[in-house]
Amino acid sequence: MATYTLPELPYDYAALEPVINPQIIELHHDKHHAAYVKGANDTLEQLEEAREKEAWGAINGLQKNLAFHLSGHILHSIYWHNMTGDGGGEPLAADGVGDLADAITESFGTFAGFKAQLTKASATTQGSGWGVLAYEPLSGKLIVEQVYDHQGNVGQGSVPILVFDAWEHAFYLQYKNQKVDFIEAMWQVVNWQDVAKRYAAAKERVDVLLLAP
Repeated sequence: MATYTLPELPYDYAALEPVINPQIIELHHDKHHAAYVKGANDTLEQLEEAREKEAWGAINGLQKNLAFHLSGHILHSIYWHNMTGDGGGEPLAADGVGDLADAITESFGTFAGFKAQLTKASATTQGSGWGVLAYEPLSGKLIVEQVYDHQGNVGQGSVPILVFDAWEHAFYLQYKNQKVDFIEAMWQVVNWQDVAKRYAAAKERVDVLLLAP
């Protein structure tokens, strides 16, 4: 049995219009995300074969491939649930996400400052990559990170709770080469209920990152 499987979308292909058209959602999920799942499973099989044969000549490439495909699978699995056709705006206590709103203010000063930082981080990621809002367990605060390809400027142990996909396959059919326009539009479909649940779960993961016994 495969270790990793492609999750189903939590909505239909047209659910995020007009921000993201159905063709992009279908290709992105059914082709691109599926390829990362297959790549992770294939690499695990290749590593198993390497162990059995004690053939380690390709170990560096295999380890890099595993990280690339597995991170792609994880980030996309978060990405789909981070969006909803009824989303957008900013997190508010009146909507039941006050803890998240307070954490954003504490970590970034204002929601506007946070939004500007994540937008710029996503839009200026070198080549292909992601902008990520993550819970950093040592400080207990939220940080913005950049992910190049599927690996990059991330704090070890940080937990992604909101991800913006800035790979061209996420937007090119609709937004052409205007990546920043796509990132700006993404704020209209952010599912703050999902982000808040991920934030709460990340805070509950106590003692998962130990610097000393």
